[in-house]
Amino acid sequence: MKKVIVYTDGACSGNPGPGGFAAVLRYGEYEKEISGGEQSTTNQRMELLAAINALEQLKEPCQVFLHSDSAYLVNAFLHKWLDKWQKNGWLNSRKEPVENRDLWERLLALAGQHRVEWVKVAGHAGDELNNRCDRLARAAIPDRER
Repeated sequence: MKKVIVYTDGACSGNPGPGGFAAVLRYGEYEKEISGGEQSTTNQRMELLAAINALEQLKEPCQVFLHSDSAYLVNAFLHKWLDKWQKNGWLNSRKEPVENRDLWERLLALAGQHRVEWVKVAGHAGDELNNRCDRLARAAIPDRER
């Protein structure tokens, strides 16, 4: 099984507001950057879309080490929030509908095709690839003053 290193990030100008996402994928000597944006979104949606778009790039099942500074994204897997949400009919601990269910379902389907290890990294703490994803995500924000 191929081992792929992935870094992801999402950004928003206002929350909600225009947003961008980005990912850097590394396999051996190969590297690929992806990014995109939406006019009206939230930071959490951009974090999820970064991971979704990264996993969509993989053409076969892989061992993926997915790094993100989003506690929302990483903790949903590490702390089994997704399992609980699904078991409770997509309701959170306050018995309210889980936000971003559409993206969570897409991400679950994609993650199920691979062996994904979710790695939480500290944001803006000098991690080269995390900082690069942050720059790419910010650059992908539509109509953002630069």
